[in-house]
Amino acid sequence: MAASDLVLAMTGASGAPYGLRLLQVLMQAGRKVHLTLSAAAVEVLEQEMDRHVHLDKFQLTDLLGAPLEASKGTIEYHHFRDFRAGIASGSFLTAGMVVCPCSMGTVAAIAHGLSQNLIHRAADVHLKERRRLVLVPRETPLSTVQLRNLTTCAEAGAVVLPAMPAFYTRPQSLQDMLDFIVGRICDQLGVEHQLLRRWGGP
Repeated sequence: MAASDLVLAMTGASGAPYGLRLLQVLMQAGRKVHLTLSAAAVEVLEQEMDRHVHLDKFQLTDLLGAPLEASKGTIEYHHFRDFRAGIASGSFLTAGMVVCPCSMGTVAAIAHGLSQNLIHRAADVHLKERRRLVLVPRETPLSTVQLRNLTTCAEAGAVVLPAMPAFYTRPQSLQDMLDFIVGRICDQLGVEHQLLRRWGGP
């Protein structure tokens, strides 16, 4: 356990490529990542990435599709029903948490402190301990209920970072668009990267 550890949760919103790319970048940056996935995230991974992940018999290669090369970091997987995991407690030190992608159901649970699973509980812990919590929703359009829930999360201290790629960077590929969002997430988590061309930069 170290204050440089990060928590990554993937839930059932569209946007699985963002979560996978973020995991790769965090590993390459040498971070220890506490990874947890919801049951709905598994369905999205299969639909969007053709990845077949088994929550009860988790294998990293099932998630990534191949072994992660040139990685300095480590991954500790936690089942989303395991409330005995360290990340369920405020005494477990981390440098922050990101929910990417973040479903509207997850937003609602976090906004109202429901803690129905480990993802909700870990997010609740980060809010109460005043640690960085980044939510990456990918939903459009947004209802009034969803907007209110997002506002509640923001007022409680979360960073709401919608998966909205920029075009001033002149993206040439889907990878460029993914990397812009992942880079902005890393900015919020204090993780150094070279994923995007910054406004006003070379």
